[in-house]
Amino acid sequence: MSPDELHLQLRNLRKEDYPQLKALMDKVYPDIGGAWGEHTILKLAKEFPEGQILLEDNGQLVGVALTVQVKYARFSNPHTYDDLMDARENILNDRKGDALYGLDVLIHPDYRGFRLGRRLYDARKELCRQLNLKAILAGGRIVNFHKYAEELTPGQYIEGVHRREIYDPILTFQLANDFTVKRLLGKYLPEDKRSEGFATLLEWNNFLYEPSDNILGSRIRNVRIGAVQWQMREIDSVEEMLKQVEYFVDAMSSYQSDFAVFPEFFNAPLMGLTDQSQQKDAIRFLAGYTERFKREMSQMAVSYNVNIITGSMPLDEDDVIYNVSYLCRRDGTVEEQRKIHVTPHEKRDWVIEGGNRVQVFDTDAGKVGILICYDVEFPELGRIMATEGLEILFVPFWTDTRNAYLRVRHCAQARAVENECYVVTCGSVGNLPQVESLDVQYAQSAVFSPSDFAFPYDAILAETTPNTEQLIFSDLNLDELRYLHHEGSVTNLKDRRTDIYEVTRKW
Repeated sequence: MSPDELHLQLRNLRKEDYPQLKALMDKVYPDIGGAWGEHTILKLAKEFPEGQILLEDNGQLVGVALTVQVKYARFSNPHTYDDLMDARENILNDRKGDALYGLDVLIHPDYRGFRLGRRLYDARKELCRQLNLKAILAGGRIVNFHKYAEELTPGQYIEGVHRREIYDPILTFQLANDFTVKRLLGKYLPEDKRSEGFATLLEWNNFLYEPSDNILGSRIRNVRIGAVQWQMREIDSVEEMLKQVEYFVDAMSSYQSDFAVFPEFFNAPLMGLTDQSQQKDAIRFLAGYTERFKREMSQMAVSYNVNIITGSMPLDEDDVIYNVSYLCRRDGTVEEQRKIHVTPHEKRDWVIEGGNRVQVFDTDAGKVGILICYDVEFPELGRIMATEGLEILFVPFWTDTRNAYLRVRHCAQARAVENECYVVTCGSVGNLPQVESLDVQYAQSAVFSPSDFAFPYDAILAETTPNTEQLIFSDLNLDELRYLHHEGSVTNLKDRRTDIYEVTRKW
């Protein structure tokens, strides 16, 4: 048949379709009894019409997918085909079920080779997502097993199909459509002589599934990021700087941002209020304000209903200085992330020491992590976070020259690609010669995405004008990450060869 003659349409099964459905099932299933009775099909179509998907060509039924709702806990465990039906051959559809069960997918023999089965499977997957169900389950016949039964066990046969050493028209197709074999089912369909009564229990996991017990507690799918490319200014008092901070928090909140992001050492101009002949003393002076900034920015997070990434500030703990970023959640809780790798300048002039752990933080707008400037240039940290479910990585930075900035930028983009996450970089601009180490600034803040079809071609969602104070906003779709993790053109997270290498932590 020429593809030019096709006129395909997907729709739901109707009562008047039964004669064609019977003829198709009789043609495809002569070895296991052919078609179900009319009352069985019509009752199923009445109870769960959206689950009965038909594919027609110029009015002729050429494919069908029949489906029921079931309890996942029951049918993800051993069962037989008869468990889906009662004594009167009524298919048992459970409208309160949390999973779909694929009864049949069949294509007219004359229409094989056009990948129509995949079209029906995709429609069933979309139904699963729309109904917010946990998974699709199916009992899959292994119809070529009879050819190998004398030399292979069912498990060995299935493994051979996995390795593509054996072709099975049903199992090979299901594996190619992202189903996984959960277990072997014995006596599933005893009359199925070609499968020797065996079947595979297959599962396709709906990675977008969200339990609906608590609507208010469900995860946010679209997250708005606001970040300020901060202008370093001469400051006369801490109150003046806090007023400037609140101005930007208010602005980002007005645009309904879920996160407001500040750069590394954004409050460093306060060092201009003290003697800078000894930089070590100046950074300790600045550290004296950190507790106040943390407290007041946490209050702003609550008042303006926005999670705040506080850039970073020096923390004096037991006479040791650390470079610390705070996550001030809008529920009033506060977490911290210390810079792990300190730069030669931080070590030499400010005597800053590095922290010793990274973590992923749960928020009401996704799982987030923070790597301060230089830390993003070490891929192991992002890799550890990725294994813990990282969705958005924040990188507050402070760079003086363009080449320093580009080190941070290129490494941040690499972290987005290899860890399949969003990365937000946020820096400061302007010159402040009267403050030691602030005489030159270079920044172009940006939001990076993974590199695949769902994202911009250059994997840049937003970026500022270089060296200009401004706000940047970007909307991040967390579901796109979940699609990418499971069905991307490449799947970095899934394809890592942990059998030959891994990143381990020592804390």
